[in-house]
Amino acid sequence: MLTTLNTAYTDTRATDLAWALGREPLPALAALDLELAGAKLQLRLLGASHQVLVEEERGDCSETVACMPGSSTPLPLGVAKRAGDWEYEFAARVEILSPGQFAGRAQELLALVADHPHGLAGVFPGSPHAFTALLAQYHQGQVHWRTWHAYPQDGQLVATRTRVGVRPRDRRRKRPEPQHHTCG
Repeated sequence: MLTTLNTAYTDTRATDLAWALGREPLPALAALDLELAGAKLQLRLLGASHQVLVEEERGDCSETVACMPGSSTPLPLGVAKRAGDWEYEFAARVEILSPGQFAGRAQELLALVADHPHGLAGVFPGSPHAFTALLAQYHQGQVHWRTWHAYPQDGQLVATRTRVGVRPRDRRRKRPEPQHHTCG
């Protein structure tokens, strides 16, 4: 799904992005509700980038990558966390592209996400290449998503990858009763 976001472009530099796990839902400009193999997922476009909410039988998880005033956690290159039965892995990288490369990559990513049933992209007014895009999938018992945050004025594209799910258990042992855990 592709939408034009009715807001000012607030993330002006890739270095303004911060990361948070376990944050409460923030006001969204656009959202896409999905159910992937029993996991409820909400992809959310914020005025200041993205938030993903995951709800599963054993608990819930939220990831926020956005310009968050007062945040002391800058965007990390990688995070791996365990909380209860949850495993969470996050990775980010910044691509620096020439104006021609940037325009081509932006068009490619927006076309990929806009046509995907588990994709959500928002274009900010004023620049067709200023966008945030999210794409989710369920693979091998875990929820995965990728995001892209575009900064055409600097030729920077921030790409993230996240994997979250319940830790695999020894199948020979009896499983304990589900417990409610939060990944953050």
